[in-house]
Amino acid sequence: MSVRPVSVEPWTPQDALAEALYLLRMRGVFYSHTEATAPWALEMPPFDGCLSFHVVTEGGCWLETEQTTEYLRAGDLALVPHGRGHILRSQPNVALTGRVDQLPQLMVSDHYSILRCGGGGARTTLICGVVSFHQPTVNRLLAVLPPVIHIDASHERGARVRDVLDLMAAELRHLRPGGEAVTTRLADILVIEAIRSWLATNTDSRPGWLGALTDPQLGPVIAAIHRSPGAPWTVESLARNAAMSRSAFAARFTEVVGDSPMQYVTRCRMETAQSLLLHENATVAAVAAKLGYQSEASFSRAFTKMTGRSPGAVRRLGIA
Repeated sequence: MSVRPVSVEPWTPQDALAEALYLLRMRGVFYSHTEATAPWALEMPPFDGCLSFHVVTEGGCWLETEQTTEYLRAGDLALVPHGRGHILRSQPNVALTGRVDQLPQLMVSDHYSILRCGGGGARTTLICGVVSFHQPTVNRLLAVLPPVIHIDASHERGARVRDVLDLMAAELRHLRPGGEAVTTRLADILVIEAIRSWLATNTDSRPGWLGALTDPQLGPVIAAIHRSPGAPWTVESLARNAAMSRSAFAARFTEVVGDSPMQYVTRCRMETAQSLLLHENATVAAVAAKLGYQSEASFSRAFTKMTGRSPGAVRRLGIA
């Protein structure tokens, strides 16, 4: 008697917001273990298209952006989602020690360093990371987040953060083969936990696209576009997914999201195309076919109109 293997479908998120979080897959751009003694102040330069995070493992410090100032205690996690420059200080008004990427540090690997600095006073240690994302539509989620997301260690979600942090700290202390990949996956969890915590406490103030993700009619449509940007979408087919009339769907989608349905489809296609050209070395013809364009020329025109660069230039130069 032969036994037929059972085909198990991969887990599928049950709503558009869960899917947006599920798609958070990061590339670790750089990690640092920082040991600072007061007084100290570190400038974090901007990293376009990246998210920064900081976890205090001992002591405390101030995190300053142009919009806000937060005090971080031991065990706290802070995200700076928009790639903007910011400052970490032992105390307010302390003069800058320097920019972190220009200070002497011990390079443990190409993507991990140990930074020691300061004036010899009270000690603070941090794990800091700069990460980018595999999935281009994640940028839409990041764009609607606040300048800083701060997870207090005393919050109930702080316990989850501490567990992940312990694992990350162990990996960074004793780098082994595959350690950077493990650290990046742990960073995935840290970032998702921080975003989930922010969403849980801001249920009434979710702007635009994020509000649309949680809408029972628009959310499934957006999730379907993200899963298959190259499908032959029309306003009629999208309206059917929302169980709405064409006119009512188009008006509501445009009002909530800020783009018309087909503008949104095109934007998702171009974001996906840019990722394929930059990170997977796909040919322009292959990308055009994958995203449902009948010719390379029609795809190139749409791409250039939206991004300001031709797909060939993006692929050759490796710049967005």
